[in-house]
Amino acid sequence: MTATTPASKDALDLSKAEVLIEALPYFQRYAGRTFVVKYGGHAMGNARAARDFAEDIVLLKAVGINPVVVHGGGPQIGEMLARLGVESTFVDGLRVTDEATAKIAEMVLSGGINKELVGWLASAGGKALGLSGKDGGLVTARKIARTTRDPESLIESVVDLGFVGEPQHVDTGVIDTAVAAGMIPVIAPIAAGEDGATYNINADTMAGAIAAALGAARLFLLTDVAGVLDANGELLAELTPADIAKLREEGTISGGMVPKLETCISAVEAGCEAAVVLDGRVPHAMLLEFFTARGAGTLVRA
Repeated sequence: MTATTPASKDALDLSKAEVLIEALPYFQRYAGRTFVVKYGGHAMGNARAARDFAEDIVLLKAVGINPVVVHGGGPQIGEMLARLGVESTFVDGLRVTDEATAKIAEMVLSGGINKELVGWLASAGGKALGLSGKDGGLVTARKIARTTRDPESLIESVVDLGFVGEPQHVDTGVIDTAVAAGMIPVIAPIAAGEDGATYNINADTMAGAIAAALGAARLFLLTDVAGVLDANGELLAELTPADIAKLREEGTISGGMVPKLETCISAVEAGCEAAVVLDGRVPHAMLLEFFTARGAGTLVRA
């Protein structure tokens, strides 16, 4: 083991101080503002990553920023359905959700995952409140309507996805109350519709709607990729909706990144200051993106 000399220790201490000084303008600018963070992907199945994420969220709260967490859980729902012998059908990446599947999804999302995340935040020194879109009338859902096109006849037909929904209305009252009490809201993407039915909502979509309703300073979408890459595989640091439209037309953006960027565009055009797509697998990626000049993901502004 190499001993630390006084000179090297001084350099390390100075480096730490410089990081804090670099972050100071961001602390000052965003004190009292809201960050909405969509948590999912790789980090949810990794204890170390989950602990790092919880520490990041508690740090944001400690420096005066109000984090609101929205989490996913698609893989965990799939595992539970398989364990119970329930087969799943997908259309364009969306799970067809019958009444039984909707109940299982609510159990996994609002129960197991939500409370586990609340526990991680508590272990990091935070006060978290587990919620779903049902609580306090936070989110009213409407049923999603989707169409699919036959590749041979090119005839479009309507697909019934069952109890899959999207936010129709967001009432932030319960979030405002929790934040005022010093708590960190942790929200499962489950909501009731005006018909009283329970709907499963895509977590990115849920986070985007909540960020817009809160007028959040940032929406963070933690993913399993570095961000948006150009045709040469290089990270694009900042994009506008016009840039994104051009990249889609060129075929540079495709697949699962398309709905994520659509969520970002919807959020920033509806009141969120900026949205960021970044790699949740990188330790403390959210802090690197926000509190350093170099950033760590792709930022979208209106």
